[in-house]
Amino acid sequence: MCIAVPGKVISINENTAVLDFMGVQREASIELLNQVKIGDYLLVHAGCAIQKIEEKEALETLTLFEEIKDVL
Repeated sequence: MCIAVPGKVISINENTAVLDFMGVQREASIELLNQVKIGDYLLVHAGCAIQKIEEKEALETLTLFEEIKDVL
């Protein structure tokens, strides 16, 4: 099973982007996607952005991650 985490693009440098994941910034490859813009939400797995997603879906998913964290 794989888990992809949504992150918000905060900067872009050629084929990589820095994304914000619940307050943590990490770099990920964006080579698999077209037309990534600052402010986009991307699903990232193993350091590679694999899909753009809508902000509403990203925020719902992040809320679920927060709820899981609170239980653990």
